[in-house]
Amino acid sequence: MPDDMVGPHLRGVRNALATGWRVLERGGAALDAVEEAVVVMEDDETFDAGRGSFLNRDGKVQLDALIMDGATLRAGGVGCVERVQNPVRAARKILSDSPHVYFVGEGAERFAAEHGIELCANEELVIAREVERLREYQEKQSGDASAKDGNDLFAPEISHDTVGAVALDRAGNIAAATSTGGTLNKAPGRLGDSSLIGCGCYADNLSAAVSTTGWGEPIMKLVLAKWTADRVAAGNLPEWAAQEAMNYLKQRLNGHGGIIVLNAQGQVGIAHNTPRMAWAFKTVKKEESGLERVT
Repeated sequence: MPDDMVGPHLRGVRNALATGWRVLERGGAALDAVEEAVVVMEDDETFDAGRGSFLNRDGKVQLDALIMDGATLRAGGVGCVERVQNPVRAARKILSDSPHVYFVGEGAERFAAEHGIELCANEELVIAREVERLREYQEKQSGDASAKDGNDLFAPEISHDTVGAVALDRAGNIAAATSTGGTLNKAPGRLGDSSLIGCGCYADNLSAAVSTTGWGEPIMKLVLAKWTADRVAAGNLPEWAAQEAMNYLKQRLNGHGGIIVLNAQGQVGIAHNTPRMAWAFKTVKKEESGLERVT
């Protein structure tokens, strides 16, 4: 993230943390806590989620999200929605009210509307900052032969800013949620890792709740969230599993990103192999937040 965005990122994750914690403090479910925390970040234009997300090649916002319950393994996901300001809300409705797991595009929007979620115009999700960012990127790409293969799109210095949350409640259940606008100048209809079970999001009481951010294609190929949860299920601490996941991502596919991990014992893992990642966590004993963390 640029230097001038450090403050907004830290405020954003702290606000999300406070909202999720209030749910847990009242005895609420982990599933509710991660949903509410992610909504806060979707509504914050700092992040690549909800309003203010990166624009695709056509200048539109297309959003993906997933939420998963560690107690039941139920999940709900949406992909490529253009008229839902809070896709995690639609994902939660799918988890709660549908026998299906995943809806995309127009079908996802129709499901959301039928279940009480108000649709918006895509233009309401687009902000001037992102219009200018897309214009600059496309101008550079058209004039730079080295950029035309698209590889610079996934350079570590280009922000991805996917948002996610994991939580453990008083009943001992864990949950995870992830939401994103995807990558800058992505092809219309492109889906990343964020809304795919086991890739950008996963939760199982028997292993861990996991949410990832970063370059989606390598994360998908490694099914990284499930890979990490399996390491926890094998007896490893979330702290170790998070760092190993980032090492695996880098060594196997030269990918970059970040990850948050939580097990049913309340142990936390945070890691990233990018220059910065904003994070925050709270337990009954302590609260921390920051941009960099050595695990």
